[in-house]
Amino acid sequence: MSKQFDVLVVGAGPGGYIAAIRAAQLGFNVACCESNAYADPKGEPRLGGTCLNVGCIPSKALLHTSHVFEEAGHGFAEQGISVGTPTIDVAKMVGRKDGIVKQLTSGIKGLFKKNKVTLLNGHGAFVGRNGDAGSEVWQLRVGDELVEAKQVIVATGSKARHLPGVPVDNEIVCDNVGALDIDIVPKKLAVIGAGVIGLEMGSVWRRLGADVTLLEALPDFLSVVDVDVAKEAAKVFAKQGLKIVTGIEIGDVKISQKGVSIDYTDKGGNEQKLDADRLIVSIGRIPNTDGLDADKVGLHINERGQIVVDAHCRTNLPGVWALGDVVAGPMLAHKAMEEGVMVAEIMAGQAGHCNFDTIPWVIYTSPEIAWVGRTEQQLKAEGVAFKTGKIPFAANGRALGMGEPTGFVKMLACADTDRILGVHIIGANASELISEAVVAMEFGAAAEDLARICHAHPTLSEVVHEAALACDKRPLHF
Repeated sequence: MSKQFDVLVVGAGPGGYIAAIRAAQLGFNVACCESNAYADPKGEPRLGGTCLNVGCIPSKALLHTSHVFEEAGHGFAEQGISVGTPTIDVAKMVGRKDGIVKQLTSGIKGLFKKNKVTLLNGHGAFVGRNGDAGSEVWQLRVGDELVEAKQVIVATGSKARHLPGVPVDNEIVCDNVGALDIDIVPKKLAVIGAGVIGLEMGSVWRRLGADVTLLEALPDFLSVVDVDVAKEAAKVFAKQGLKIVTGIEIGDVKISQKGVSIDYTDKGGNEQKLDADRLIVSIGRIPNTDGLDADKVGLHINERGQIVVDAHCRTNLPGVWALGDVVAGPMLAHKAMEEGVMVAEIMAGQAGHCNFDTIPWVIYTSPEIAWVGRTEQQLKAEGVAFKTGKIPFAANGRALGMGEPTGFVKMLACADTDRILGVHIIGANASELISEAVVAMEFGAAAEDLARICHAHPTLSEVVHEAALACDKRPLHF
């Protein structure tokens, strides 16, 4: 006898568990299946997906510890605090990270129980359709059980892309999983890929004492962010000792028990060699569609391995939805969460909505980098006339008091309407400051609207205020 539900969610990552909870809140009988145990000692499936188990959350825990360590070694003395030479217990740092992950994964189980979501342990795969016309249900195999559901939400996430011919053992050669569990500070660390994950993991181990080199195939550093932010970031990271080489082509990668040797061609066509104790491969991620048996039911998957959906996450199959990293768009946990809420509300007959133009991005380096909306180079390419307000944190009393004067806020507004088109921040607490810009843009605010809003003094948010004023060439403190 098959188990029957209104909604079956395949995958319990950020998009999946949020979709399941919201659907249950709206009155559906909901099940969510998950098969990945990650590092669970009992081998039981863990909820939260890549983000919670081996991504966003554990990396932020390590980033915080490494930031505090560096502050103790360098920043405290400037404030008259003497603590001697700090040392790091890597095992304890990793253990703290694991404890946070365990607490939060258990928390999702509690949320499922609270909202009456049934958790099914096992991998979900399509079997087919069953029933008469008008009352058909989808059949999926979850572990050893047959499950039927009127609606199916595929939220199977993504996995790390590996270099061809370079096996990942998560000891010498690591992807995002192994990068979070390195058990000793390597003397030399190589990172292939200078994107978000590469920069964050490189920053962790650089702060703890590793000699870190990042190799990036693209000719320009952080080409996805605003050009001014990228220039500032390159300058700041170089000053910190993070070595970044762009425009390279990877050749042979030789691995031994002692470390790794990487042959590459630099931007000028010269053959180079980099020896390191550890290697982190961070060259992007690919959608998880393995084992879905999508071909059995004709679920449309494109040449990039993504499930094809419309603007509301509908697939080509009736009653089947897909969201998060397994579909096109930015691979961001909060994007998946928004899609999960949207899908659940549409299924309930509500006007679910996700504005992909106001999804914020964050890179949790030091200083942090955050942005929402379009960059200067995008606006120029589109021929959009704009005006700029740019204010440094060095002009802000709170930033100076915190010892965090690096960076700036850059606001881009339409030259004709003054509507905010993009906000780009590099500086302390950028991840939090960007939310004001997201709210403003979501409500179609003009730069003048933010300029007229009173901001508490002294706060970092005043830099956002001043950037809005600067769009009209009337900053008050710069």
